[in-house]
Amino acid sequence: MKILVVDGAGGSIGQQIITRLREVLPDRIEILALGTNAIAASTMMKAGANLGASGENAFKVTVPEADVIIGPVSIMIPNSFMGELTPGMAEYLSLSKARKILLPLGKHIDLVGVSNLPLPHLMDEAIKLVQSAVNNAASNRSAEVK
Repeated sequence: MKILVVDGAGGSIGQQIITRLREVLPDRIEILALGTNAIAASTMMKAGANLGASGENAFKVTVPEADVIIGPVSIMIPNSFMGELTPGMAEYLSLSKARKILLPLGKHIDLVGVSNLPLPHLMDEAIKLVQSAVNNAASNRSAEVK
C-alpha cells in the first residue's frame, strides 16, 4: 500500500506523520513524500519516506499512485502555505481517488464539527485511520485470494 504524505513550509507535520507511521506500520507500507518545496521534501525523507520529491510535476506524477493521502487540510487549498501549494497541486490532490486523511490545521480555516484538539491528539487519530485503511486493504486482498 502506498501512503502519500504531503506537507509544505519546513515539512515538520509530514515528518511527524512519517515517524509515527514507521513506528506502527514499519514494513507494511511504502511512504511517498511530496513537499511543496525541497526543504519540506528533504525533511520528510529524513524521517523515513521511501521516496520524496517537490514541485508541481512531482505532484502530477506521484499523486495517482497513492492509496492514501495524508497531510494538513491546507493541502487541498490552492495557494496555501504562503503560495507554495499551487492550484495545480491542489487539483491533483483533490481529484485523486485515494482516501484522504486530513489534519484540521490551517490559517483562516474553521472546520465545523471537528474538535479543536492539540496536534499530538490529532496525529493519533490520523495514524489510526491510516492503520485501519492498511488493515482493510490487507483483509480485502486475503479475501480475494480465498
